[in-house]
Amino acid sequence: MGSFDFITFFFLIAAVVIFLQLRSVLGRRTGSERPPFDPYSPRDMSQGPEKADNGKVVQLPRRDNVEDDSARYAAIDAFAKAGTPLNDQLRSLTDADTGFDPKEFVNGAKMAYEMIVMAFADGDRKTLKNLLSREVYEGFDAAIAERERKGEVVKSTFVGIEKADIIHAEVKDSEENITVRIVSQLISATYDKQGAIIDGDAESVAEVNDLWTFSRDIRSRDPNWKLIATESEN
Repeated sequence: MGSFDFITFFFLIAAVVIFLQLRSVLGRRTGSERPPFDPYSPRDMSQGPEKADNGKVVQLPRRDNVEDDSARYAAIDAFAKAGTPLNDQLRSLTDADTGFDPKEFVNGAKMAYEMIVMAFADGDRKTLKNLLSREVYEGFDAAIAERERKGEVVKSTFVGIEKADIIHAEVKDSEENITVRIVSQLISATYDKQGAIIDGDAESVAEVNDLWTFSRDIRSRDPNWKLIATESEN
């Protein structure tokens, strides 16, 4: 029993000595250390990324995990054929925005497309303001105001999206822009103040071909994209 107590006491003393040695080597916290950089914290967002001495080079966080890069590129290759311009564009975009996933983006773009089309038909400015850039919103708002001035009403039924394809992607400064070709089916008719149809068809399904460009600030904590340009291919 005495031998057991001696051995226990010996290992206890050894543990204390090792702890003190490690503490002297590794140092101790004084409360004045600089906290680690968090690109998503409001404090670090307000300060912006660290710059080189010339003030022109933005130093992005390094990604040392090669497997993560390979997985991201594999997702891009599965979406767009390797070696094509679109594949190169998406790879460059995912280099800048490591959380980007092309399939998830297309699903989100389709949802946004339906919401915007129906909000415009209904004159829902609140929804549009959250989904559009300022310039595009001003154009939509002006069109809605003109309808209201004339007493016109739009009645639309969104049938669905037949196809949605990314056709171009790029990163400019901190902005990532993606253009999507969307083929949708819609029943839409515009009525004048007397209730007569002046545009569209209340019964026929029309095919609509649009090119919509969405944009997002990579530095922003907001994951949502906004519509910055529209073009009709009809």
